[in-house]
Amino acid sequence: QAQLVESGGGSVQAGGSLRLSCAAPGFTYSVYCMGWFRQAPGKEREGVAGISSDGSYSYAESVKGRFTISRDNAKNTLYLQMNSLSPDDTSMYYCAPKPRTSLCLRASLYSYWGQGNQVTVSS
Repeated sequence: QAQLVESGGGSVQAGGSLRLSCAAPGFTYSVYCMGWFRQAPGKEREGVAGISSDGSYSYAESVKGRFTISRDNAKNTLYLQMNSLSPDDTSMYYCAPKPRTSLCLRASLYSYWGQGNQVTVSS
Protein backbone atom coordinates (compact mmCIF):
# COMPACT_ATOMS: atom_id res chain seq x y z
CA GLN A 1 0.00 0.00 0.00
CA ALA A 2 1.16 3.52 -0.74
CA GLN A 3 2.12 5.59 2.26
CA LEU A 4 -0.03 8.65 2.81
CA VAL A 5 1.61 11.63 4.48
CA GLU A 6 -0.65 14.48 5.45
CA SER A 7 0.32 18.01 6.37
CA GLY A 8 -1.15 21.49 6.67
CA GLY A 9 -3.51 21.32 9.61
CA GLY A 10 -3.50 23.82 12.41
CA SER A 11 -5.48 26.49 14.18
CA VAL A 12 -7.15 29.45 12.54
CA GLN A 13 -9.80 32.01 13.37
CA ALA A 14 -13.23 31.88 11.81
CA GLY A 15 -13.17 33.21 8.28
CA GLY A 16 -9.60 32.11 7.76
CA SER A 17 -8.09 29.59 5.37
CA LEU A 18 -5.95 26.48 5.50
CA ARG A 19 -4.63 24.10 2.90
CA LEU A 20 -4.19 20.43 3.60
CA SER A 21 -1.81 18.24 1.62
CA CYS A 22 -1.66 14.49 1.27
CA ALA A 23 1.42 13.05 -0.39
CA ALA A 24 1.19 9.54 -1.79
CA PRO A 25 4.54 8.79 -3.44
CA GLY A 26 3.77 5.10 -4.03
CA PHE A 27 0.26 5.65 -5.33
CA THR A 28 -0.34 3.49 -8.39
CA TYR A 29 -4.09 3.34 -8.92
CA SER A 30 -5.04 4.23 -12.48
CA VAL A 31 -8.74 4.14 -11.61
CA TYR A 32 -9.51 5.77 -8.29
CA CYS A 33 -11.24 8.12 -5.96
CA MET A 34 -9.16 10.18 -3.61
CA GLY A 35 -11.02 11.87 -0.85
CA TRP A 36 -10.81 14.08 2.17
CA PHE A 37 -12.79 13.11 5.22
CA ARG A 38 -13.22 14.49 8.71
CA GLN A 39 -14.17 13.11 12.03
CA ALA A 40 -14.99 15.09 15.15
CA PRO A 41 -15.03 13.45 18.59
CA GLY A 42 -18.13 11.35 19.06
CA LYS A 43 -19.18 11.66 15.43
CA GLU A 44 -18.92 9.42 12.41
CA ARG A 45 -16.29 10.03 9.77
CA GLU A 46 -17.84 12.03 6.96
CA GLY A 47 -16.80 12.68 3.39
CA VAL A 48 -15.81 16.27 2.70
CA ALA A 49 -14.49 16.28 -0.87
CA GLY A 50 -13.55 13.72 -3.48
CA ILE A 51 -11.83 13.61 -6.83
CA SER A 52 -11.89 10.67 -9.20
CA SER A 53 -9.81 9.49 -12.12
CA ASP A 54 -12.75 10.08 -14.47
CA GLY A 55 -12.47 13.82 -13.76
CA SER A 56 -15.41 14.22 -11.45
CA TYR A 57 -15.49 16.13 -8.20
CA SER A 58 -17.78 15.75 -5.25
CA TYR A 59 -18.32 17.88 -2.16
CA ALA A 60 -20.37 17.67 0.97
CA GLU A 61 -23.14 20.26 0.99
CA SER A 62 -21.67 21.88 4.08
CA VAL A 63 -18.42 22.78 2.30
CA LYS A 64 -19.56 23.58 -1.24
CA GLY A 65 -18.29 26.95 -2.35
CA ARG A 66 -15.73 27.07 0.48
CA PHE A 67 -13.50 24.01 0.00
CA THR A 68 -11.69 22.96 -3.17
CA ILE A 69 -10.07 19.58 -3.77
CA SER A 70 -7.27 19.24 -6.27
CA ARG A 71 -4.51 16.85 -7.21
CA ASP A 72 -1.02 17.36 -8.59
CA ASN A 73 -0.44 14.17 -10.58
CA ALA A 74 3.25 14.88 -11.09
CA LYS A 75 3.76 15.08 -7.33
CA ASN A 76 1.17 12.44 -6.45
CA THR A 77 -0.21 14.90 -3.95
CA LEU A 78 -3.80 15.66 -3.02
CA TYR A 79 -4.82 19.06 -1.67
CA LEU A 80 -7.77 20.54 0.13
CA GLN A 81 -8.03 24.31 0.08
CA MET A 82 -10.35 25.40 2.86
CA ASN A 83 -11.67 28.96 2.87
CA SER A 84 -14.20 30.79 5.03
CA LEU A 85 -13.62 28.32 7.83
CA SER A 86 -16.08 28.18 10.68
CA PRO A 87 -15.92 26.52 14.10
CA ASP A 88 -18.16 23.78 12.66
CA ASP A 89 -15.23 22.75 10.47
CA THR A 90 -13.14 21.87 13.52
CA SER A 91 -12.23 18.22 13.16
CA MET A 92 -9.53 15.70 12.39
CA TYR A 93 -9.11 15.55 8.64
CA TYR A 94 -7.98 12.44 6.76
CA CYS A 95 -7.14 11.63 3.17
CA ALA A 96 -7.75 8.26 1.59
CA PRO A 97 -7.67 6.53 -1.82
CA LYS A 98 -9.72 3.69 -3.22
CA PRO A 99 -9.51 1.89 -6.57
CA ARG A 100 -13.07 2.72 -7.71
CA THR A 101 -14.52 5.93 -9.10
CA SER A 102 -17.98 5.68 -7.59
CA LEU A 103 -19.27 7.00 -4.26
CA CYS A 104 -16.13 8.97 -3.50
CA LEU A 105 -17.55 10.50 -0.33
CA ARG A 106 -18.62 7.25 1.31
CA ALA A 107 -16.11 6.67 4.08
CA SER A 108 -17.11 3.06 4.63
CA LEU A 109 -15.78 2.15 1.18
CA TYR A 110 -12.23 3.18 2.06
CA SER A 111 -9.81 0.92 3.86
CA TYR A 112 -6.55 2.86 3.83
CA TRP A 113 -6.17 6.19 5.58
CA GLY A 114 -3.64 8.90 6.19
CA GLN A 115 -2.60 9.66 9.75
CA GLY A 116 -4.94 12.62 10.06
CA ASN A 117 -4.45 16.32 10.63
CA GLN A 118 -6.21 18.39 13.23
CA VAL A 119 -7.98 21.52 12.05
CA THR A 120 -9.23 23.84 14.77
CA VAL A 121 -11.27 26.94 13.99
CA SER A 122 -11.92 29.42 16.76
CA SER A 123 -14.73 31.94 16.81
